[in-house]
Amino acid sequence: MPPTLASLVQHSALNLTVRAGEDRLQTPVRWVHASELADPVPYMEGGELLLITATTLDAADPEAMRRYVRRLVGAGVVGLGFAVGVNYEDIPEALVEAAREAGLPLLGVPRRTPFLAISKAVSAALAADQYRAVTAGFEAQRELTRAALAEGPAALLDRLAAHVDGWAALYDASGAVVAAAPEWAARRAARLTGEVERLRERPAPASAVVGASGDVPAEASGDAEDRVELQSLGTGRRVRGALAVGTGAALGTAERYAVHSAIALLTLTTERSRGLQAAEQRLGSAVLRMLLSGQPDHARAVAGDLYGDLLDAPFRLLVAESAESVKPAKAAKPLPDLEAGHPLQLLADALEAAAARAGEAVLAVPDGEERLMVLAVDGGAVLTACEGYARREAEEAEVVIGLSAPTGPIAAAGAYKQAEQALSVARRRGRALVEHEELAAGSILPLLADDAVRAFADGMLRALYEHDAKGRGDLVASLRAWLSRHGQWDAAAADLGVHRHTLRYRMRRVEEILGRSLDDPDVRMELWLALKTTASPVPSTE
Repeated sequence: MPPTLASLVQHSALNLTVRAGEDRLQTPVRWVHASELADPVPYMEGGELLLITATTLDAADPEAMRRYVRRLVGAGVVGLGFAVGVNYEDIPEALVEAAREAGLPLLGVPRRTPFLAISKAVSAALAADQYRAVTAGFEAQRELTRAALAEGPAALLDRLAAHVDGWAALYDASGAVVAAAPEWAARRAARLTGEVERLRERPAPASAVVGASGDVPAEASGDAEDRVELQSLGTGRRVRGALAVGTGAALGTAERYAVHSAIALLTLTTERSRGLQAAEQRLGSAVLRMLLSGQPDHARAVAGDLYGDLLDAPFRLLVAESAESVKPAKAAKPLPDLEAGHPLQLLADALEAAAARAGEAVLAVPDGEERLMVLAVDGGAVLTACEGYARREAEEAEVVIGLSAPTGPIAAAGAYKQAEQALSVARRRGRALVEHEELAAGSILPLLADDAVRAFADGMLRALYEHDAKGRGDLVASLRAWLSRHGQWDAAAADLGVHRHTLRYRMRRVEEILGRSLDDPDVRMELWLALKTTASPVPSTE
């Protein structure tokens, strides 16, 4: 415990007496300062015991003493020590009354007790308290290290929560709660995912305080007595997770040592070395290249225990690109260094975190600077996380994803083509995720939602629309009716409410205007698709 006014009063060598503020003697003393200035406030930081002899003060003036004491209290001074028998034989009643009114502890310092003795006593007590805190911090570090090595992060959190007399929680790279201690803290930690997400956007190491005296009001977080410190875990630009520590008050020195030790240990636990990460990515790239080149046996041999389970079950191939990238994919680089906040990096982190929580294997490797390729177990947690990510990004997708049908090692090359096709459709439709199964079912017409296709259709039908716009007939509607009836004159004429000879005349005019024969099945197909593609008449150029 740091020194308090009470501990100084009880110090047998100081012989201090209490003249006012008896109910506030448990206040900690941060330092001792002697000043004879009429206004020492500009030189105060708060928490000091101020010692005076009243050389320059009119200590017998009640109004002057009220102003003086009020200034001291406003500056955070915790106590006033008055030297008795120096300039005044006793503490003037005006100062005693002013101290009582303001609730400021007033101590009488006998002439035989030098101010230096009080300063030494406080300094020694502060040093002893600091030593106790450091010793306790080192002991906490040893205990946390033993727990982390023997039992893992969950045991570390349990010991940390006990040391800080609060709770602790660990988040993974995606911001999900991995473990919490005590168990009830998991609910509290889950309410902080928004704050963790903001913390993840900053380069590691980063920190934030939520709650009392923090960045976010405690009332907003639902815990008025809760103060939470958030610390990112990781090195460089990659944030591998976050630690939350909740307490009822600000952390003391010993608790701070324990938290810093936990951060270091959890960072070592969650942070893989750059060399290991690079090696895994090179291995994953090699496995993927072998699969795509039709060498599944070699791929399985290279995959070993790291990716072997993934190749034993039906998997899907996922191709993701940055939504802002409109250029063709660049040649793959061995290990492109994605920024911590890069959309593809965030997607990769979310998928890898889902795989880790579910105990699944996942192969995720960058392919160029704006592309990510992933092999994931069909129906597993990784694909569920991918779908959830796409739903969250549906409004303003920063990543566009194409997903193949379920496949195996032998058909990996075909799965890659499927994912590419689905990715292309996702771009045209402005969607975050398209699965290949969507392309094999339903109508082909949504696939034509492309500017180039619309331009072709508009150019093909423009002359007919311009003809009709001049009031010379209804060739477009007649052509649509005739094609929908597969060239049956009577049925199409009945739909239009005209004679079949009138319809025959109109179709001859269509052929004359377009310069193409309706007897050609390719022409009929192109005209039908053009009619389906154009949603409204083409405006006249006149």
